[in-house]
Parts: sequence; C-alpha cells; structure tokens
Amino acid sequence: YIAGHRGMLGSAILKFITKIEKSHNIKIIVKTRSQLDLTNTEKVSKFFVKYKPNIVINCASLVGGIKANYEYPADFYYINTQIQNNLIHHSYLNKVKFFCFVGSSCIYPRLCKQPIKEDYLLSGKLEKTNEAYAIAKIAGIKMLEYYNKQYKLNGISVMPCNLYGPNDN
Repeated sequence: YIAGHRGMLGSAILKFITKIEKSHNIKIIVKTRSQLDLTNTEKVSKFFVKYKPNIVINCASLVGGIKANYEYPADFYYINTQIQNNLIHHSYLNKVKFFCFVGSSCIYPRLCKQPIKEDYLLSGKLEKTNEAYAIAKIAGIKMLEYYNKQYKLNGISVMPCNLYGPNDN
C-alpha cells in the first residue's frame, strides 16, 4: 500500500513499483484522499482489515511552504500525526511485514552541522517556520521506533533531502 501516491514522492514510488509489479508478483494498493481519509481511525482500521497489505509506504502528509506552516501549525501537527499514528498502529494490528515512514530533513536542527548525521536528531532547535511539521515527523520516527521495539513492527524511517520534480506543488 502506497499512502500519498498522488504526491510528488508517492507518485514517483508508484511509477517505479508499477514497472516491476508483474515481474515481482506485486499487487499495488492505492486510495485517494476521498476514498480513504487517513486521519479517520475507523476508516483506516476497516481498510487494513479489508485489503491486508504486507508492505506500507507512508508518503502521505499535509505539506506546504513557509507561509502555510506559519499560519496553520496546528493543522500541520494534528493532521500529520493522525495520519502516521493510524498507519503505524494499524500496520502493527494487522501484522504488516514492512513499514516505510517517509519524513523530512526538516527534523534536524536549524543550524545542524554538515554533513547531517542521524545522531544530530534532537540535538538543537528546529527551524521555527516549519517546527510543527518537523515535530510531527519526529513523532512518527519515534513511534515507528517504539513499535519496532515493543511489537517487532519491521520498518524504517527515511528522511529525503529537499525534493522537486514531477507532481511538485
């Protein structure tokens, strides 16, 4: 299941997996926001029970520029934590074999030493203009880490650098 398959990164992942789908016996599952509201716990629960994905790639996020992050920090925090909480928790409940959490490089401190190393996470102040989004993404990383530790949910968190390309808004 690719959550966020119409966004910039999700659509690129979907395009790649579509090319290898038949040769690797993969059945891709995608749902638009109108088909599945990832902030709705009940609907996410029903989705997992019905489709039983083995792999979940979470590219779904509320994203925006500096102005949007500044004006709507509560939305960026709440919506993103709801999406990732629902996907991670229901992946665990439904015995998903592998979970990929896509975060953002904004999780690192504003004045982070370069090149960035994983150890620098939580080592300094975040950029104020996207702090709510960054904290939501950090919460997702930690949630997946804790679910792996306690429940053995197999997964990784990836933090792409700044991205641009087809389907960038």
